[in-house]
Amino acid sequence: MFTGIIEALGTIIDVDQHGTNKTFWIKSAISSQLKVDQSLSHDGACLTVEEINGNSHRVTAVQETLHKTNLGHWKPDDSINLERCLALNGRLDGHLVQGHVDTTATLEQAIDLSGSWQYTFAYPPEFAGLVIEKGSISLNGISLTIFNVTESKFSVAIIPYTYEHTNLKELSTGDEVNLEFDMMGKYVNRIMQFKR
Repeated sequence: MFTGIIEALGTIIDVDQHGTNKTFWIKSAISSQLKVDQSLSHDGACLTVEEINGNSHRVTAVQETLHKTNLGHWKPDDSINLERCLALNGRLDGHLVQGHVDTTATLEQAIDLSGSWQYTFAYPPEFAGLVIEKGSISLNGISLTIFNVTESKFSVAIIPYTYEHTNLKELSTGDEVNLEFDMMGKYVNRIMQFKR
């Protein structure tokens, strides 16, 4: 379980294909502090640390993860948002995030508001029931509040700290980001499907 508060930026240093899986070596300021078998959020996708070598760690994404996320597009020198799992005695500064990416969204517009940024994303309309005005969403692992919600688009406001300490500053129009919808909303939506 995660909170959507990014701890560090990692840099992809190597990508290998193994059958339908992809293995990634990632360098970061927290890699040396990790443990093998530890869960770590990588752009919102929970992956297991398999090996540590100095300031780098290795993870593998299976076919299902590659299908549901933007991980299949990762290449050397890409920046990745990293967050270690939530400690039970820690504060929940963002919202409850499982690290289970539901789908991807595409950046349609980024506006510099001279002090903050407004990003607008398009997402698959079949998920419209999980996207609410002023609700929480995990976007590349970042806990954000959404607004200007329609059946296929939403916007987020980015403060300077988040802009500087995440990979949002590197996004260009047309880039894909990982989305995880609010867990409670998903459970309510599922329950209501069986009440019809």
